[in-house]
Amino acid sequence: MTNPPPGAESGASHNDLSVLTVPAFKDNYLWLIHDGTHAAVVDPGDSGPILDALATHGLTLTAILLTHHHADHTGGVPELLARFPVPVYGPRNDRIAAVTHPLAEGDRVTLAQPGLELDVLDVPGHTLGHIAYVRRTPGRHWLFCGDTLFAGGCGRLFEGAPEQMAASLEKLASLPEDTQVYCAHEYTLSNLRFAEAVEPDNQALALRMRDESAKRAVEVPTVPSSIGLERRTNPFLRYREAAIVRELVKAGRLAEGATPVQAFAALREWKNVF
Repeated sequence: MTNPPPGAESGASHNDLSVLTVPAFKDNYLWLIHDGTHAAVVDPGDSGPILDALATHGLTLTAILLTHHHADHTGGVPELLARFPVPVYGPRNDRIAAVTHPLAEGDRVTLAQPGLELDVLDVPGHTLGHIAYVRRTPGRHWLFCGDTLFAGGCGRLFEGAPEQMAASLEKLASLPEDTQVYCAHEYTLSNLRFAEAVEPDNQALALRMRDESAKRAVEVPTVPSSIGLERRTNPFLRYREAAIVRELVKAGRLAEGATPVQAFAALREWKNVF
């Protein structure tokens, strides 16, 4: 993926806050939530692109927000702290030494600069302590979900059980349909190819594949998506659908009469080798 300028605006601003998309590594997205002067960064796996984006846009870092402990989400924290001695918010139970403000579901992050409030959700599965951040605003909501929910897919189960991930995704799926989903990777086209294999007659999915393919052809990010779009097209939110269960049975990956969680587990296992 060709690197765009350090930080491109993603999504509409609301109440004078915007989100900058900062590409990193091969396919990561790092997020800067800012008011034009102050910024909070979500999952800075690499400090270089964040420092470049801050300088380019004239922003001062005021907080670091982490969703889980993997290095591609936390690796840039030490260098950022060396430049900006700011608070580090992160999961209470995910082994991140740099966290100064440990969080769990029911907690709220309140930042005076930028004027930002985020609710915390526990979403274990990818890691056991994984959390997500939700901004709730009239008519517009933002979700920063790390590697739990992806555009068209979900994260691998490195630590958690299928039951945990399924429950975490159900929690995210219950958010308002207009919630903008800021996940951490550009995996969308590969996720949608799998989705088409398991739900080939989903017309909303076919339209999404067309639209997202057009974006990637000109190197435009496919993220953020929305909860409404994910509900209509993401098989990991649709694993109870009869059409998907039939495809799992047809492919020999699920027995007749299996439970929904067994269907979810079979779907995730199939995606692992797809």
